[in-house]
Amino acid sequence: MPIIWSDYVAPPFFGNTHIQTIFPSLFRKVNGIHYLRERIATPDDDFLDIDWSRIGSKSVGILCHGLEGSTDRHYIRGMAKALNDSGRDALAVNFRSCSGEPNKQARSYHSGISEDVECVVQHIIRQNKYDEMVLIGFSLGGNVILKYLGERGKQIHPIIKKAVCYSVLCDLKAGAIRMEAPDCRIYMKRFLKMLHEKIKAKMEIFPGQLDDDGYDKIKTFRQFDDRYTAPMNGFRDAEEYWAKCSCKPFIPNIAVPTLLVSAKNDPFFAPPCYPINEANGNPNFFLEIPTSGGHVGFISFGHNGIYWSERRMVEFLESDLDS
Repeated sequence: MPIIWSDYVAPPFFGNTHIQTIFPSLFRKVNGIHYLRERIATPDDDFLDIDWSRIGSKSVGILCHGLEGSTDRHYIRGMAKALNDSGRDALAVNFRSCSGEPNKQARSYHSGISEDVECVVQHIIRQNKYDEMVLIGFSLGGNVILKYLGERGKQIHPIIKKAVCYSVLCDLKAGAIRMEAPDCRIYMKRFLKMLHEKIKAKMEIFPGQLDDDGYDKIKTFRQFDDRYTAPMNGFRDAEEYWAKCSCKPFIPNIAVPTLLVSAKNDPFFAPPCYPINEANGNPNFFLEIPTSGGHVGFISFGHNGIYWSERRMVEFLESDLDS
């Protein structure tokens, strides 16, 4: 479908993209969600920790977080609550090493690890408790979901009915280059600091396989992905990792109704990150570009603390045809 109109407007006094991005992470609290954790095995002898918020529904939403996130991020908890309030169970996925415990393999999570979504989907299907499933992802987790949907195309399991994603850098290379800009330095430093902690934890488990000598000289995603992400996950270099894991080339094959919401003022985005041509060419893919919202922000007040993004998710899931 072509780009669709958005009714989101940032609240007064929240006009700056960085405020829209940072404020929810610092100040938003989501109460009323009490997870029940389950650990599932992956085919490569690793594990995923998944957190359930059940209400006894026959419909379930799978939630995937962003880079260095977890199921405790405000946007995951908020969306889990919105799923429960709308009559659906919620299952929030912690990507490998994101649940508070390092994973067992040298490899970790990354933007293209769609096989882990398939692992969770198949785990739910084997339980035979649900009639329908929806997929919801944010930033990196949204890229993973869109790639997963496109990889399977019309062969997607019929239990998966719809998907909703937010703030997805559909072109990883363009996003990585954009993050080198001076106004993104605060985000880049924070990501690299958090990723360094993961590397140090891996070094203890796999001595001799990894080192962090000169880590302080790493300033960009290109440098980090060249040194760590690519070799740890079977890619030649950052360029190959970005090319093979960007969801943008997979979007034309998506065969279930899918909504992507990415703000026009997202500070992480370069123009190629918006899959405009792909939206125009796929009747199952709906692209919504609000003028504001920041990166995984979409602040709103009132509505009992429910953010606009959560209301939009429910609206899309319950609509017969979005326009």
